Amino acid sequence: MILFIAVLVCQGCALFAVKEEKYAQELADDGMEAYHEGDYKDAIESFEKLKDWYPFSKFAMLAELKIADSHYKLKEYDDAVAAYEEFENLHPLNDAIPYVIFQTGLCYFEQVDTPDRDQTVAKKALDAFNRLIKRFPKDTYALKAGEYANTCYKSIAESEFEIGFYYYKSKYYKAALKRFKAVLTNYPDVGVHQKAIQYIALCETMLSKQDKKSALH
Repeated sequence: MILFIAVLVCQGCALFAVKEEKYAQELADDGMEAYHEGDYKDAIESFEKLKDWYPFSKFAMLAELKIADSHYKLKEYDDAVAAYEEFENLHPLNDAIPYVIFQTGLCYFEQVDTPDRDQTVAKKALDAFNRLIKRFPKDTYALKAGEYANTCYKSIAESEFEIGFYYYKSKYYKAALKRFKAVLTNYPDVGVHQKAIQYIALCETMLSKQDKKSALH
């Protein structure tokens, strides 16, 4: 009798698991259909339900990733970064990690402004792309990341130069010299080096003139 009850319980559990997986797949299908049709908010809704209701389903990981992708498509970059980072923390050895790191960098990259603006997001994008290149140097996404990293380097270097140029025009030659030297030291040659070298020479000339005037007095 006990054995019979145990068999019934096991069969009930198995049936329940099958039903759960069926409902999870239906939500996954709904989410993917909405995603491919560009209905990203509806996709997020389906994937969030799947993730919350069936966290142990084989489709849960797909839901986590597509939630991040949907936020990215909606240009909700903060939410996308949070979702990508959560995926990476939960599944650090998953095959999708190179893609996830690349997308994290892309979220920041999409927000990079002109060189005369704050470059915080450019630096965050660069950090993500460099981390990807270091961890997965042969991955396809690492090769793509290299191209984006160069653009970030150029934006940051140009920003550094612009700040130096502002100081130079304002006759703060020591501050300008520091910025121009930082371009040479911290960033690869991305088209700003020659200008920086030119203004380093100009700053040193002006500082030398100031020193001579001070000596005369």
